[in-house]
Formats: sequence, C-alpha cells, structure tokens
Amino acid sequence: MLAKITAKNQLTLPKSLTQAVGATEYFDVEARGGQLILTPVRIQRGDAVRAKLAELDLTQDDMAAAVAWARTPAPNSESSSAMVNEPAAAYDVMPVKPKKAAAKKAKHKA
Repeated sequence: MLAKITAKNQLTLPKSLTQAVGATEYFDVEARGGQLILTPVRIQRGDAVRAKLAELDLTQDDMAAAVAWARTPAPNSESSSAMVNEPAAAYDVMPVKPKKAAAKKAKHKA
C-alpha cells in the first residue's frame, strides 16, 4: 500500500493498516536499513509519570521525602523561622467572589 507524505511532512496511514494493529494514537518510529519501522505504542498516564521520574533521576527516597515535607503542618506565620527567607509572592491574592448562580442556590436552600 502507498502512503503519501504531505508538504508539512505528515504521513497518513491507510485505515486498513491502523485497524490491523488496533486502536492507538502513537507510534514509535525507527529508521533501519533505509526503512521506517512503526511500532504501536499505548501511552498510559502511569507510563508518562514513570518516564518523567526516570528523566529527573528521582528515587523512591526522594519521593518519600517530598511527600513527608508536603504533609508537615504549616508553621505559625508569626513564630516561624522557616518562612523568614521565603520571597514575597509575585502576585496579589484576591478573595474569590461566589458566582451569582451559586449564591442564589444557597439563598433558596436557607
């Protein structure tokens, strides 16, 4: 079967071929001996997370330390020495106003 590369370097694969390999959005592409080898890849979110962790060279100990740090209670802002060296926020925090529809629903329930 023939497949044509467009001016934008895109290749459309015949439907019969893509159906033969099953539903997939991604293909691993490899050039070998003057041929292009397409291998279907089923991307899963867990795989993407594991790939990113491997790229960042994070270990299980690093992850455990990060989780432990995130779970520590927030220190009292007046007595905390940990917050002394923190830079000021780069933006102003504005209170969020409730939307009218939500306010009306709350009023009707009361």
